[in-house]
Amino acid sequence: MYIKSVVLAALFTCSGAFAPAPRVATSTGLNAASEASIEDRRSFVTKTGTAAAAAAVATTTGAFGAPAPASAASTKQWKPIELPFSDTLYDIDFDTPEHGYLVGSRGSFAETNDGGNTWEARSFNNLDAEEEVTYRFTVSSFTDGEGWVLGKPTLMLHTKDAGKTWERIPLSPKLPGEPTSITSLGPGKAEMTTSSGAIYTTENAGRNWKAQVKETIDATLNRISSSGVSGASYFTGSIINQVRDDDGAYLAVSSRGNFFLTWEPGNDFWIPHNRGTPRRIQNMGFVQGDINKGVWMTLNGGKLLICDDEPDLSSDTFNFREANIKTGGYGLTDVAWRTKDEVWAVGGSNTMYVSTDGGKNFSFDKSANDIPGNLYNVKFFKEFGNKGFALGSNGLLLKYVGQ
Repeated sequence: MYIKSVVLAALFTCSGAFAPAPRVATSTGLNAASEASIEDRRSFVTKTGTAAAAAAVATTTGAFGAPAPASAASTKQWKPIELPFSDTLYDIDFDTPEHGYLVGSRGSFAETNDGGNTWEARSFNNLDAEEEVTYRFTVSSFTDGEGWVLGKPTLMLHTKDAGKTWERIPLSPKLPGEPTSITSLGPGKAEMTTSSGAIYTTENAGRNWKAQVKETIDATLNRISSSGVSGASYFTGSIINQVRDDDGAYLAVSSRGNFFLTWEPGNDFWIPHNRGTPRRIQNMGFVQGDINKGVWMTLNGGKLLICDDEPDLSSDTFNFREANIKTGGYGLTDVAWRTKDEVWAVGGSNTMYVSTDGGKNFSFDKSANDIPGNLYNVKFFKEFGNKGFALGSNGLLLKYVGQ
């Protein structure tokens, strides 16, 4: 599982950390697909496919058999948005207050030009119907008309004209791990991470990439675990859930949920940290999108821990406190700060919770109470008036409307 040091040296010490194969930039028109064509290309996929994802979330979060959260809901601050498909949604991003993209499973891809109130399905002309539905688009990132999209199986797409045309970016087979995130940073600039903890930047639209970390997380864990340090055995396993703050710092969670790691720009290596609790980590993120303002951690069983002080990244553990949130055992999948005081958490069985005191106490919000499925992502865009969206299974998209 560990990458040999010789390979690491070759990959991480040069500025072109991985050199893509000779680039043949295929520009492809992105056209609105009619409802009939979208239905045809997904006709062999039954809507029951999302039940497997729901079962997986329920199993890991302990949702099955758990009592329902308190029904005395005092708020209903989100409204459902109609979409041209009913597949699981993974990410959403905007480059203007009105223009944005939504991505999901089975080739789901949609565009809005009215701030997210209505969406039109989009389709790539160079992907036939059977090929397109095999892709799961997981990440989108846009800045001033330039955008990036990641998909699985491994696929990277790039546009310079607000999605009118796209090109497929070839990736080297020597890339350590699979691309897991990409962030648009300006004209021709982007930052990409991989499932092995590699971090790369490009300044020429993906033609060349420069490594920002000297070794992958696997290599770091191997070095620490074999160093003879007492208690280092919990620093084992692969990583998931890499998230980036507004200034380029990262959090990553072990796939086993038994530890997490941090990285800041300028560091040579990731730093592992003990979770400080016997419960398994479900997800982690940043307080107000800034590692200097703290981090949050969700645990199995519907627990939420928040460290709202600037964490000491050299410390083995962080100073977490448990939030007062009654989930009835439903797992929490994501947390986001809308303002300094207003915090939202979402989870299994489409549960939603809101705090108005910076994450100390949460109350139940019934916006999605009668909709089957699970919520996976909640996101606010502070650069566009703090507009917010929550994404889930069965094509569920909720837009924040407030009180």
